[in-house]
Amino acid sequence: MDGQSDPDDPVLLEVGRIDKPHGVHGEVVVSLITHRTERIVPGSVLQTDHGAVTVESSRPHQHRHLVRFDRIADRDQAEEWRGVMLSAPPIDDDDGTLWVHQLVGAVVVDQYGTRHSSVVALIENPASDLLELADGRLVPLVFVTSFQPGVRIDVDVPAGLLDDDVDAGHGPGATR
Repeated sequence: MDGQSDPDDPVLLEVGRIDKPHGVHGEVVVSLITHRTERIVPGSVLQTDHGAVTVESSRPHQHRHLVRFDRIADRDQAEEWRGVMLSAPPIDDDDGTLWVHQLVGAVVVDQYGTRHSSVVALIENPASDLLELADGRLVPLVFVTSFQPGVRIDVDVPAGLLDDDVDAGHGPGATR
């Protein structure tokens, strides 16, 4: 890949992973990495590096799901799909959900207009997911006030969280 987005190629989000076979009739254990369980309702089409698969059936099972796909007929075939990532296009609804692909690469700008590093990852955290910045700093997602996908994330953070020169005594509130 050249890193450029192709307008003819839709953005795909990773929504889950095939963990392992379950039984002998082609059912597999799937771990979702989204709260959107409608991704695996019967008839859903998911993309993989093995090609597209259609969900024939799914049911919850021990914090994961047992899924039967159209292209996996037995346990031997299911073994070949172990570890395969499942992807789908973003769901186009405006429910305020922040998507990782919209956050990564965006520059964080604080309430004073100061530009900080760009986001390189989102880290799951029980209290609040964290934006990981290129310089290693972490910003809790609860401080995000607005964003332009892939461009800019505005945050309103407490004093000291993003101070660039606190150790040098040049941060807000420092005496000079």
